[in-house]
Amino acid sequence: MDNIETGRLLLTPWRDCLEDAEGLYAYARDPQVGPNAGWKPHQSVEESRQIIREIFMPADVWAIREKSSGRIIGSIGLENDRRREGVNSREMGYSLAKDCWGHGYMTEAARAVMDYGFRVYDLTVMAICTGPENRRSQRVIEKCGFKYEGRQRRAYHIYDGTDRDNLVFSILREEWEALAQAQL
Repeated sequence: MDNIETGRLLLTPWRDCLEDAEGLYAYARDPQVGPNAGWKPHQSVEESRQIIREIFMPADVWAIREKSSGRIIGSIGLENDRRREGVNSREMGYSLAKDCWGHGYMTEAARAVMDYGFRVYDLTVMAICTGPENRRSQRVIEKCGFKYEGRQRRAYHIYDGTDRDNLVFSILREEWEALAQAQL
């Protein structure tokens, strides 16, 4: 997994260190961040460090850092797509610090990870899911060119014990190539 650099961001693999754990905790403790993605707000730096060790490091998950400050402002990753067995597909997931919402950071990071996924992993398709109430995420998904596939009813069991619906989106390799060509 490589570092990815954009105009304003540096995406780096997570490290098992206090600095990264403190950076994750700084935004993941906010009660308006995690629940949008189906996870509970972090209760301590040690819990954030455990998430880095057990979830982020074994998978392809990057820390999103502001280039200008070096501050960790989010995470973005590609995991195996459980809906497409036998197809070279990954599912994108992300979270972002609340004070960074509405500044285009997540769209910038998502486009860079899309490029990485299609180029480095030679993906056929990339998927992404979000909850029906998460309008901000839906807007990022739309700006990145994903197409709506449908709604999975009660498909995602979240931290509070409830099951929520998933809106499922995807982008095919040829759609991504056309978008990338149009941006040149």
